[in-house]
Amino acid sequence: MAKRDYYEVLGVEKTAVQDEIKSAYRKLAFKFHPDRNQDDPEAEAKFKEAAEAYEILGNAEKRQTYDRFGHEGLNGQGFSGFTNSEDIFGAFSDIFGEVFGFSSAGRGGGNRPRPGADLRYNLDISFREAAKGTEVSITIPVEQPCEACHGTGAAPGSSPQVCPQCGGHGTMQQSQGFFRISVTCPQCHGSGRIISEPCPECMGRTSVIRDKDLKVRIPAGVDNNSRLRLRGEGEAGVNGGPPGDLYVVIHVAPDDVFERQGQNLIIGRDISFVQAALGHRLEVPTLDQPVNLDIPKGAQSGEVFRLRGLGLPHLGSTHSGDLLVEVTVKTPTHLNKRQEALLKEFAEIEAKKLTTKAKDFFKKAKDKVMGE
Repeated sequence: MAKRDYYEVLGVEKTAVQDEIKSAYRKLAFKFHPDRNQDDPEAEAKFKEAAEAYEILGNAEKRQTYDRFGHEGLNGQGFSGFTNSEDIFGAFSDIFGEVFGFSSAGRGGGNRPRPGADLRYNLDISFREAAKGTEVSITIPVEQPCEACHGTGAAPGSSPQVCPQCGGHGTMQQSQGFFRISVTCPQCHGSGRIISEPCPECMGRTSVIRDKDLKVRIPAGVDNNSRLRLRGEGEAGVNGGPPGDLYVVIHVAPDDVFERQGQNLIIGRDISFVQAALGHRLEVPTLDQPVNLDIPKGAQSGEVFRLRGLGLPHLGSTHSGDLLVEVTVKTPTHLNKRQEALLKEFAEIEAKKLTTKAKDFFKKAKDKVMGE
């Protein structure tokens, strides 16, 4: 049976950031956990399927390969082939520790270093800004270490103490089956520390929410729903862990003049039937200065003319797409008598031309038959 799409398995969009993917997997792991669904092969299969999806989408390199080539592109670097729940628990023990409060033997508790969470920022820009590129200033609320207590959570002049009940682990472990159940320490609430004099600035939380000003460089040619990654601009890490990243998701407003098709631009222009018949030099707008387009004689309605290199830049390249001009031949209305007379004369000439052509055709056909 064909494998389901990994994004569909986890129930996330293809634009989801790592934090969203991790959160989705946590929920599925909890829902289909073997202890909650004993003797249920369907739940076990979904438990393994979710683990497979997370192993790929939770890894930046594997995810990039999967986005480009699908399941076939993962041959040789894809799923580890978990055969049972223990394999999954071992591979993702940090996640299961967060969800169920258990950890593998010998693993520490609440005060180990953990990376900060990734953040997402939705940025609206104009069509022209996306086409030309720009730099914008944004302000995001970010959780940062408290400067007053230097991230300790204790008031100046004091310091946190190791929790006497859990010995600084943050958890109290009990054995159950093939893994250990870790119960959050009731005295320190999982922090592994006791703060007798909380910092008045952060109230013992070790961090505060502050606005952070950033400059974001938008590359020329960026498309709608593109994601820009700003490394290290997410939430601060915990207990010395690295900060997360900031993902800026671009939303491009439609333009009044141009329609976008990949890196090509499309524009429509009306011409009269006289201009279509005799040819015409048409002024066409571009992203910069207007240019002239020579419409040849006999142009047809719906015909598309290509102006190379006048479209949108390709990201990371010096090349650009094209400008496609679609012409529509408009039928004249409200003709005066002189115009009607000229058109009737034109129609008579066309009819004679068609009659002459028909006579010539039948004459040639007759001569051919007689010759045989």
